[in-house]
Amino acid sequence: MEITGHTVELLNDPTGIIEGDRYEFFLDLNLDEEDELYTEGGVKLRVLFAVQDGREWIANYDFIEAATGKAMGFALEEDEEKEVLEYCRTHKDA
Repeated sequence: MEITGHTVELLNDPTGIIEGDRYEFFLDLNLDEEDELYTEGGVKLRVLFAVQDGREWIANYDFIEAATGKAMGFALEEDEEKEVLEYCRTHKDA
């Protein structure tokens, strides 16, 4: 899995219920055709990235079929989750 690009948006909480900041990332992925996640239309990873009191973490994520927008129901492997966390840390303010 290779992250080839992204979009990011700082989410607004009009209710004030959520503490800290939440960022919604859509990561563009390049996957090998042999990967079980591979689809011809492409795959994105939607990540809800949280920042509060100096802590940063992945609050939630979903693999999404790029062509249809449907969630795919797969999980990140531990090393992939670390890679995504570091990517989001680096790009949240870009």
